[in-house]
Amino acid sequence: MKIEESNIVETNDYRVIIYPASRPFETKEAKAITEKLFDFLATWAAHGKPLSSSFKIEKNQFIIICVDEEKEMASGCSIDALGKVMREIDEEYQLGLFDRMKASFIENGEVKTLKLIDFKSKVRSGEISKDIQVFDFSKNTYLEFLGNFLLPFERSWAAGIK
Repeated sequence: MKIEESNIVETNDYRVIIYPASRPFETKEAKAITEKLFDFLATWAAHGKPLSSSFKIEKNQFIIICVDEEKEMASGCSIDALGKVMREIDEEYQLGLFDRMKASFIENGEVKTLKLIDFKSKVRSGEISKDIQVFDFSKNTYLEFLGNFLLPFERSWAAGIK
């Protein structure tokens, strides 16, 4: 299974796990992360059965893991194993992959990430225009990811900021 750019419409709705970094990856970091994830996913298994999985680095800042659970369900132990690898990556490069109190958005064509409290404050004060696109890290399936990972402000979770 590949989740690279494609013109083919996927019919399976894979499980997606999104790891958002607090900053863009340096070239060497992206290469090392890619190698580590490629090696891990090649042997990733649930109860001894291989998991059909893939990954991609989106916008040079977000790691998207995809697993086809129609073939084999990811178990608690397999998700723990993935979490362990992701924590190793996070600790090595100080990426903030497990910090969920942040917001990432595109402003003037550039991905920006702020602490959630700062993002909300800047939206309220008008420092951040509502003419931005906002990332939503809560997507759990590939089809949700494809259609709703990056949304205009008014259609995103951020529209509720008062």
